[in-house]
Amino acid sequence: METIKSRLEFEKVFSHGRRLSHKLVRMTVLRCDEGGLGRVAFVAPRRLGNAVFRNRCKRVLREAARMSELPPEGTQIILFATRLTHESSPAEVSLAVLQLLKRLNGKQGA
Repeated sequence: METIKSRLEFEKVFSHGRRLSHKLVRMTVLRCDEGGLGRVAFVAPRRLGNAVFRNRCKRVLREAARMSELPPEGTQIILFATRLTHESSPAEVSLAVLQLLKRLNGKQGA
């Protein structure tokens, strides 16, 4: 799993990507025409809590991404933690991520 690291790549996903929300996770997705390997980033904003709280949220997001086999090829995804991410298991967050991707694919085909 390759991660998004540069500020320029984050801004590209933010400005051109689709935003989806679930109570356990928020997600911004950008499909790239070039294809290639997908990339993912994990974000836990400071307003959620202290470093220990945010790091736990990011660990849950990383494990959920592994369970969901993220990211698909040619896709850049940013996963944002919510307050409920901290208390959730990676399996629950993984299901939420899959629901969001299903909702995204349903709207793309329509």
